[in-house]
Amino acid sequence: MKALLIIGDGMADRPLKELGWKTPLEAANKPSMDHLASMGVCGIMDPIAPGTPPGSDTATLALLGYDVFKVYSGRGAFEALGWGVEVAEGDVCFRCNFATVDENLTVLDRRAGRISNVDASKLAESLKKVKAPREDLEFFFTNTVQHRAVLILRGPKLSAAVSDSDPETNGEKIKEIKPLENTPEAKLTAEVLNALSQKFREVLDGHPVNKERVACGQPPANFVLFRGAGTLPKIKPLSELYGIKASCVAATSLIRGVCRAAGMQLLEAKGATGTPETNYMAKAKAAVQALENNDFVLLHVKAPDVSSHDGNFKQKVEVIEKIDKMLAYILNKVDLGETYLALTADHTTSCITGKHEGDPVPLAIMGPHVRSDDVKEFNERACAKGGLGRLRGKHLMPILMNFLDKVKKFGA
Repeated sequence: MKALLIIGDGMADRPLKELGWKTPLEAANKPSMDHLASMGVCGIMDPIAPGTPPGSDTATLALLGYDVFKVYSGRGAFEALGWGVEVAEGDVCFRCNFATVDENLTVLDRRAGRISNVDASKLAESLKKVKAPREDLEFFFTNTVQHRAVLILRGPKLSAAVSDSDPETNGEKIKEIKPLENTPEAKLTAEVLNALSQKFREVLDGHPVNKERVACGQPPANFVLFRGAGTLPKIKPLSELYGIKASCVAATSLIRGVCRAAGMQLLEAKGATGTPETNYMAKAKAAVQALENNDFVLLHVKAPDVSSHDGNFKQKVEVIEKIDKMLAYILNKVDLGETYLALTADHTTSCITGKHEGDPVPLAIMGPHVRSDDVKEFNERACAKGGLGRLRGKHLMPILMNFLDKVKKFGA
């Protein structure tokens, strides 16, 4: 037996007036998702805990069965791991954004107009040449997808106990990075980051890429926001926990990093971008192929979350329908007599607020020995009436592994 977990990042939502008080999942035409729900068992799931808005990192960790309150060590290391950057013990890692600020350091656009990978790469190359604020310190900076980037600090006496420079909303000023603990290590790390931030700004302000962007009416990527300080997580790989071979099909470095930390093989899908323009079918084909040699495959699609953060509910409906076509391919290609398919979201992302919310997400599991219920549609309200009831994200993996006969009996 094998299992495929399909995660639509931020796919769950709240009812929208523009959709007749339906959610995007309720409004979308998605026969394959509805078929999976009607043939399987459904429920509603709190990725972390009821009312707790999850990050994509903590949510994915939870869906893989980990207790995030015990193992989470910050987002930065996952970003680095997912992009193939080697992270050493003691390194402090940060997720970064290229952003647009004015002369008063007020953030005009936290994503610099979702700058292209080409422009971001040119800017990143220039930043790599910046001299570190201290001789005993090294830093590694690389861009990943669009405005996203990774920073690694390496040296003695560093700490992840520092605040972010990201104000988390446009129209607010850049925040000074401060120590979150009264320790020499935290104070030093904050000083280094503030100094490095200024050095980066000086390079970006006069960079030819930004001059060209301004001339073309595009926002300049003239600042780098540091956030999500983290260190290497200490978690047991899935192979050790369940005795399985597992792989991941994902485009975004964060999810790839979580899966890499969990000991999963990272697979590539041609044209997978982590945007609404991603190659959905290439991801589906990669997942189907991976099932031939793996016990468990995670297929992640970032696109719904991007649409939600942009407040683009029409695009979110379109993205859901594209994921549905992707699912149709999978249903036609896998051996349904030997495969369990689970479909869910890692969190609710509201098109109204543009933020991750603490609302539960729908879950459906289809497979040869599933006790199906009476749910006929895959969406937030319908799945809430299903046989799985309401559960937490960390319970999903044991449920799937139980179907695969990979869970040991508890007790005599």
